[in-house]
Amino acid sequence: MARLTGTGRLADDLYLIAHHEVSGKPLLQPRAAGLGLAGALLAELLLSGRIQIGPDRVAVADPAPPEDALAGSVLGQMLGEAEPHDAATWLLYLARTAAADVAGRLAQSGYLTRASARRGWRGGRWVPVDAECAFVPVARVKSALDPSRELNVHGAALAGLAAACGLGSRLALYLPPKADRALSEAVRRLDPGLRELIARTQAAVDSALLSHRV
Repeated sequence: MARLTGTGRLADDLYLIAHHEVSGKPLLQPRAAGLGLAGALLAELLLSGRIQIGPDRVAVADPAPPEDALAGSVLGQMLGEAEPHDAATWLLYLARTAAADVAGRLAQSGYLTRASARRGWRGGRWVPVDAECAFVPVARVKSALDPSRELNVHGAALAGLAAACGLGSRLALYLPPKADRALSEAVRRLDPGLRELIARTQAAVDSALLSHRV
């Protein structure tokens, strides 16, 4: 099935990892999921060369609109700002709607559908159309962390962002022992901008969860 190959978008893969492959039940608190998906949306623009991420700001490197409408919307918001902002600011801003935005994109791509009331789930929940398809991103992370393979930037960035927003325990169910070392090594080999984004995402998630407990 062609759809099993994935959309090729980081935020789509992260959304699927962050939800149960059959029921669509979220596996993260909403704030953590939103921040993680916001990080993935920024990573998509970074990987396409549209933005650059440094320690103190996110700068637009190429204003040409991407083919994807959601990526284009995020880039457009950046272009509309009079002054550049840092990654932490953009994470907090995009996190407000990231989950709904990415779910809508996945639905348009045929990956998600609204839950049927007769299945006993709360109305309005997005559920995967195909459980095997929804599980593919987990397999993609496992492949990316195989030390015998060449570095896969998409897979390594996906693994780093998933761990950053709190999905490490879910991934651990399917990864070999001592996978933490492989994950750290894969992230270390990414470009500085991606490493910075993953670190900022984890810091934002940690801060959000801490404030929630307080």
